[in-house]
Formats: sequence, C-alpha cells, structure tokens
Amino acid sequence: LKMSWFWLYLPLHLLMATCLCHSIKAPTTSSQESFKTNLFNFYHSLILADGKETTIHLLKDIPKRYYFALEEGRVLAPFSITVTPCDVPIEWSILVYKSPPGKATPGDHDTQEVSKSQKASSIVSTIFNYKGNSVETYMGMSSHSALYLLEFLSTERDTHITVYLTTDTTSGHLYPELPADPRIDVIGIGHTTVTLTWKHSPSVLQHRESIQYCLLVNEKHNYKSLCAAETAIRSSGMKLPPTLALSLSPYLLEPQQVMILSNSELSIINKVSSGEVRQVCMGTKNTYTVPSLSPSTQYYFDVFIVNLLTNASAAYTGTFARTLEEPEPKVTELKDGKVIHVVLDGKKQKFYSLQYQARHKKILFTFQLCRGQIRVHITRNGKTVASENLSGLRYFSLKGKLLDTYLVQLRSTEEFNSSVKVQASPHFHKPLFPLLPESLKIKSFSKLRTCRSVTIAWLGTQEESKYCVYRKRIEEDQIWRELQSADRCSGPESRRKSEKVLCKYFYDLNLQRAVTTETIKGLEAGTLYLFDVYLFGPSGIPVRYHSKVVKTRKKC
Repeated sequence: LKMSWFWLYLPLHLLMATCLCHSIKAPTTSSQESFKTNLFNFYHSLILADGKETTIHLLKDIPKRYYFALEEGRVLAPFSITVTPCDVPIEWSILVYKSPPGKATPGDHDTQEVSKSQKASSIVSTIFNYKGNSVETYMGMSSHSALYLLEFLSTERDTHITVYLTTDTTSGHLYPELPADPRIDVIGIGHTTVTLTWKHSPSVLQHRESIQYCLLVNEKHNYKSLCAAETAIRSSGMKLPPTLALSLSPYLLEPQQVMILSNSELSIINKVSSGEVRQVCMGTKNTYTVPSLSPSTQYYFDVFIVNLLTNASAAYTGTFARTLEEPEPKVTELKDGKVIHVVLDGKKQKFYSLQYQARHKKILFTFQLCRGQIRVHITRNGKTVASENLSGLRYFSLKGKLLDTYLVQLRSTEEFNSSVKVQASPHFHKPLFPLLPESLKIKSFSKLRTCRSVTIAWLGTQEESKYCVYRKRIEEDQIWRELQSADRCSGPESRRKSEKVLCKYFYDLNLQRAVTTETIKGLEAGTLYLFDVYLFGPSGIPVRYHSKVVKTRKKC
C-alpha cells in the first residue's frame, strides 16, 4: 500500500493550488471565503495512514480532520474506509477536493461559460456522511487528482474511534469476514443456561490457526463492536485487558475479575455495578452453552470473530434471551416432634423448603447443624420471623396463632454439602435434645500431659446426663480433614468399639461447679489423638462436643 510521497510532503498551500489551479484563477469574494475555509481545514488536518488501523481520540464538539491522496499516476483506484465508534454515536463524513473534468489553459479560461456556483462545486463535494455508533465501511473509486478529507465529530462526550483506510482491496482484509447471515441463534434456554449457535466466518476456514470466536455476555445491552464493549466495561470502573484476544494472560486480570480456564475455553468474569460481564473465547467452535446464569434474568449475547495476529475483530448481530424462572422448590411437611435430616447441595446453592402448620400458639423450632455451614430463613404466613446462619445447636421459640403456616428454607453457604437435623414441636412437647451447657468446647491441660496420658475437661449441666468419651489416633495431615468433615449429628454408633474410653453420669445444681475432668491413660508417646465427648439426654439423641486434638509428650 503506497502513498505518493510527492503529495504528502508538498506544502499544503502549494498542494491546494496544484489541485485547484484549473478551477479558479481569480476567485470572487464568496468563493474566496470558501477557498480560505478549505485551506484552513487542510492546514489543521493530519495524514491518514494507508493499510493501518488508526485510533483517533475525539473531544466533545471539536471536529478532527484527516486527509489522504492516492499514488500519483493511477487514474482510478479502489479504496475503502472503515470507521468503528468505540462508545457514543459520532458524525463523520468524507469530502473530496478535485479539479473539474478537463484541464483549462490560460488562453481559454475567458471563453468558458462557467458560473460561480459551478466553480465552487468543482472545488469540494461531500461524497459520504453518517451519524451513529455502528461500524460503517465506505468503498469507492478515486482519481489521482483528488484529495480526500475525513471529518469526525462527537457531540455527546469525549470518545475514541478506530479508522482503517486501505487502497489494496485484493490482498485480503484486516478485519475477519462475517458470514452472509451474521445473526446469533438461540437454540436452547434453561433455568441457568442458554445455548447459542452462529454460522462460521469464511475467515475461520481460511485462517483457522489465527482466528477465534469470543462471546460477551452482559445484563445491559448489546454492543456493536469489541472496542465499544471494552469501553463500556472500563467506564464501570475497572481496567480491562486490551482485547478479548489478548485476555489470555492471568497477570492482566484485575481484582474484580475472575478467570476460568476449562476444556480449552477461557472465561473472564467482571463484577460491575450493572451485573456480571462475562467474556468467553472458545476457539473456532460455533456452538456454545453459557453456564451458571441466574434464573429469570435477561442476558445480552455478542459474538466477535477476532484475528489474533492483527487484533482486529468483527461483530455478529447480537441477540438476547431470558432464562427460565426457577421452579418452585419441593416442600416437605414437618410434623409435631418428628426429626428430619436434611442434606443440602453446596454446588447448586438451592433452598430446601419445609412447611409446618401450627396447632398451638407457641412453637419451638430446633436445628442441629451436622456438617458445613447453613443459612436458615423462617416465615410465618409469608412474613419473615427469623433469618440467620446456623452454628451448632439452635432453638427458635415463636409465638403466633392457631393454624399459622410456617415455611422453613435452608441453604448451604459452603461449596461442599452441608447437613442439619430439624424438628418443630409445641413448647410443652418432650424436648428432643438434652439441656446444653454454656459451651461445648473440650479443654486440655498442657501441664498435665505426659508421654502416656492426657487430661481433658468439659462443662456439664444441672440435669443429670450421660457423657461418653472416645479417642482416635490420627496423623498431622489428617487434622484439618477430621475437624472439617466431622458429622456433629452422628452418635457413638458410628465409632469403633476400640475408640471408646468410658461413659459417666454427672450434674451439679451449681453451674459454677458443673465441670468434670478425665485423665485418659494408656496412650503412646509423641502421638496425636482426637478426643470426642457425647452428651445424651432423656430422648437418647446425642449432642457431640467440639472435637479436641492433643499430642502426648515425646519425652518424659
């Protein structure tokens, strides 16, 4: 792609005279003003590079002008100009400056019958203008005796655009080609997924190794170009990688971004004020199922075909779809005094619902957290009466009216499964769990440790109850797993008989003295042991104290 260096380096006033000398010899007052204006425009214009994408920054209400001329000696030559707005709509136009048909000579200018208006029109004419934010391409034929002026204007705010001029229309394209039908088809909609497909770009068939598809998902609107999408996300207060094609390096990510790489697909999720913006590059696959969406939410989908070598892209026609509403969760009936053991899926993060119809005014809900972390939400006749995260054993004493309907919703707050035991009963019902002490912690005494024994203590209550102590030998790398995976609802029946140390009864009416100690003997030196204490009440259902890990002394 060549530009005439003669045209480019010729002083502008001489260049103008070269183009226009055959049109005007002695301008009148009106044409003289037009001439001065056109000359001013060229003096304040820049040369537009041929065969290269140029980024242009526009200030609000201040026009910016670029010009170009073709290689001298070519009578007619094709050229194309592609303008991509990267934010707000802009106005742009192409003006051509050329001499009139035929060349006037000094001897015959007096005999030509040319009006003033004909002279003026022979100097400048507008061949194209556009206003909007779509990617537009102008293709035309140029003569060597013409200069072209491109004028750009933003009336909304400061912005930037990209402009690509080429006079070589035979050796390929900077931008990947779109298919004849560039629409994105929605072929499947679920509660949390949307499946999309689109027709292959001709560029994929020709340059498979350097071309890839990238998908943008957001909850706001469609974008007509990749740079428009990136500008919008940046304006939300985050810094993006230069393009999706270059978003393959983890060090480019910001704290608000999450990158997921699986099955050769790169996903980048940006947390912005208007919701999630998700970017996925999937190579040359033209069908994709977008996972992990929110139910009953409208999403906008844009597919861009990206040239990894030139970083240029082309946009398919965006589409949108609304995910299906989440089905009503199945509701399990709670009956007076009956215990229900609920296991919650941590990955799906769905609510498990229990319903209870009150036959008494005062109701007691009991929750025993077995594993993980759980959020409980209780409503009475549609109004919230309790909502909190569960920890250990928890009671909710509620007062209402006969036949009130209570809905209990449970959800795991961990990524792994959680479980809980639930009971609803009237206040005078036989209690499910024993009377609990102020703390369920087990204490060990470091000074009383020996190579063969450990002394532990725990709190009791004012009610005579049965306590059973169990021990288990463990290794260093097992501590975290044993403490995290322990089922706090399981009783001694899940333990080996060899792990049982003793069972004892005790109580004290004075809570200050309701403490018991036990020295466990027959241990090995320098060894880790896991100790558990189970408390049994009148119903026989045990409550497990928090496990305690103690290491015997290595030398005595």
